[in-house]
Amino acid sequence: MGYENIIFEVNEGIATITFNRPKALNALNGMLLDELAAALDEIEADEDIRVLVLTGAGEKSFVAGADITELATFNTLQGKMFSRKGQLTISRLQELAIPVIAAVNGFALGGGSEMALACDFIYASENAMFGLPEITLGIIPGFGGTQRLPRLIGSNRAKEMIFTGKMIPAAEAETLGMVNRVLPQAELMEATLKTARAIAAKGKVSLRAAKQAVNSGLDVDLGTGLKIEVDAFAICMASEDGKEGTQAFIEKRKPQFKGTLNG
Repeated sequence: MGYENIIFEVNEGIATITFNRPKALNALNGMLLDELAAALDEIEADEDIRVLVLTGAGEKSFVAGADITELATFNTLQGKMFSRKGQLTISRLQELAIPVIAAVNGFALGGGSEMALACDFIYASENAMFGLPEITLGIIPGFGGTQRLPRLIGSNRAKEMIFTGKMIPAAEAETLGMVNRVLPQAELMEATLKTARAIAAKGKVSLRAAKQAVNSGLDVDLGTGLKIEVDAFAICMASEDGKEGTQAFIEKRKPQFKGTLNG
């Protein structure tokens, strides 16, 4: 389908979604969220897609937050519905069977930070800025920020960011553990795609199993998490890719992973 607020591309098993509202610094509105959800439907239906990369159009912004001009018109029920829509759509990034990488190329504020936090990891340009500034508007993060940020950097540091609404540069976000790598703006996408290609070369079953084991294990005690890992390991061993990978090692050759999510 055609999109007005995002650019959706697929190349060599890597899907790229570019948030494309540059005049609004790629701010999230209801239409963009609907288009993102539709693109995720396409990705889920395409077995050939192995990695998803998210980034923003232009050099200033990944996503500058929710569209305040739209927010300002909401009553209580509309605000609740918008928050729920954002949560459900962004949570799908975490729930996708494939890895998702955020290439944050500028401002990632409010919903932008929340979008990036739902990805599996983040690469950022040197000019990137992160923050949850909703408190300065008399509201709070509504797309998962109060839940994902404390889980990633700890509750005390997360509370400081949420209570003050301050922005932090990419280098500080890297120190806090929010960001995996900080790169010059001109090198961000190539570095991100290099990692995406390395991931895309791996077995799809094992990638899904690893992502699900990590994400599910974070919400349970260690003993339960280890049981999740055992089951995921067994599924990988029984898969076509698991058999190919072990046989390739024995035969001293590069594995050719061709398995699907079903085997």
